Amino acid sequence: MNWRTIIYVILLVSLTVVKALPRSYRDMEEKNSIGQRFSQLQENNFKAIAMIMFAQYVQGGTFGKAVKMVEDVTDLAKRCAAAARDSPDCLKPLDRIFLDTICQEENLPRFTDCCAKKDPERNDCFLSLKNSSRGLISPFERPDAEAACKNHSQHPHAVTGYFIYEVSRRHPFLYAPTILSVAIRHEEMMKNCCRSAGDPTHNPEECFRRQPVKEDGLRQEHTCGILKKFGERTLKALKLAQISQKFPKADFVTVNKLVLDIAQMHKDCCRGDMLDCMHDREEILHYVCTNQDIISSKIKKCCEKPLLQRSECIINAENDDKPADLSPHVREFIEDKGVCERFAQEKDTHLARFLYEYSRRHPEFSAQMLLRIGKGYEDLLKECCKPGAPGDCCRRGEEELKKHIYETETVMKTSCDIYKEKGDYYFQNELLMSFTKKMPQLTSAELIKFTKQMTTIGSKCCQLSQDKLLPCAEENLDLVLGEICRRHLSDPINPGVCHCCSSSYALRRPCMGKLEIDENYVPLSLTPGLFTFHEDLCTTEEEKLQHKKQEMLITLIKYKPQITQEQLTSVTAAFTAMREQCCKEENPEACFVKE
Repeated sequence: MNWRTIIYVILLVSLTVVKALPRSYRDMEEKNSIGQRFSQLQENNFKAIAMIMFAQYVQGGTFGKAVKMVEDVTDLAKRCAAAARDSPDCLKPLDRIFLDTICQEENLPRFTDCCAKKDPERNDCFLSLKNSSRGLISPFERPDAEAACKNHSQHPHAVTGYFIYEVSRRHPFLYAPTILSVAIRHEEMMKNCCRSAGDPTHNPEECFRRQPVKEDGLRQEHTCGILKKFGERTLKALKLAQISQKFPKADFVTVNKLVLDIAQMHKDCCRGDMLDCMHDREEILHYVCTNQDIISSKIKKCCEKPLLQRSECIINAENDDKPADLSPHVREFIEDKGVCERFAQEKDTHLARFLYEYSRRHPEFSAQMLLRIGKGYEDLLKECCKPGAPGDCCRRGEEELKKHIYETETVMKTSCDIYKEKGDYYFQNELLMSFTKKMPQLTSAELIKFTKQMTTIGSKCCQLSQDKLLPCAEENLDLVLGEICRRHLSDPINPGVCHCCSSSYALRRPCMGKLEIDENYVPLSLTPGLFTFHEDLCTTEEEKLQHKKQEMLITLIKYKPQITQEQLTSVTAAFTAMREQCCKEENPEACFVKE
């Protein structure tokens, strides 16, 4: 690390300031010029967020280059804040200023094509180059405890600033407020790990193994994927369901305001504008915490926390209790004679009110299931509000609703029963057989990764009570399916996956569940090297052995997609017998070759 360069970061970020943005920032009306943003955020906060933006856009750039770009944009911001407010450079949109700064830098050939485009296509091009793949940048190395503590004692803010840069470029979709929260936890970890060496019970090496970086990037990339693929209307519906469940006492006007503000925040964050992203987040938190009496009784402690810790606390807070006088049903949306008239006159508002009322009554449903119910209600009104529709048309929709709820709960219960019966390894194998048939184009590593994530969901959610099972299972599964769909966008899998990933966000999980064998897939040819066995199968390390078995299972299904359970059982028994026999031999390798 170049310490002559890194000392600059002492001026870059002071997290004691970042922990609470100035009151004037949130009290001022929203403004977008760089000078006004600089005045609102104050210099340390502005520089910290600028570093995040440059590190996320130019992931392969050096720390020194990122520092230079931060200096350049900060110099402009200072001039604009001081006297040059009407200068054309000061009136440019914020994202254009940051991209202009990158495009003026030399030795960044990767961005030549993007820099040749005009906005907003230029920004879209830069966003498309963001890469969250783990292999792009080497993973964090656990620091040498003694050296890390020495650096922290001499240059505490420098160490934290460099940490912000490293986190940002490894997590290009992570929102700025989240990165700053992670940086605070890192600073606290450094202090705890580097406390007095005179404490005989303290082991700094062990302490440094516990890194505070959380994988919030996946969730935020997932949200941006929903916005990009399915649009703002779908994102708003999702947030409406989630907020109505969490804050069932809040009235529709309040919930709708939060939905609009949160959707706008995600739009700003997803297009990479971390200055507006930070501003939006803080405005929302301020509104929620100053209106607790009409929003929720469960967030008081969250609102007492420092700014950057509030958001995560509120997200993880338990749902508020439903109002005591809340009726169990929403029959007025079906039986009221004025339903069709309201649907015709203010379609989206009427549907939003239905989703709000239904969601606040059903915290035991997943948000995705609530969206399917909302879509079912919309389809019902389209059908039943036609001239000449039978009088009992809407009531028939209730039967369809009950059927869907039963089917969803049955799918989740059946999956959990299988998980509890088979355990992690054999449950994952069941998933591997199913998903290899659905998506044989995926590599073995991808299939094992995705099914491992699904198995982890089983271990996490299947132990929960029935009222918490669906939200836990489907909302976590939605993250995995979102990752599969992003993989499909970058490298198409097959038409069935394409249909499920493109047609409807709410129906994505049931659609994937109904996929069967990809009939267009050409099975692997039986070549001499397709099934080869070596003495590494005799390993006593169970985890390695299981991994090898799963790779062979995937290859077998790609070779014979129509294999029956009876055939698979027979092959498995033969393989087990062969392994036991050969691993007893003096020369296992020769035995495996023979067999």
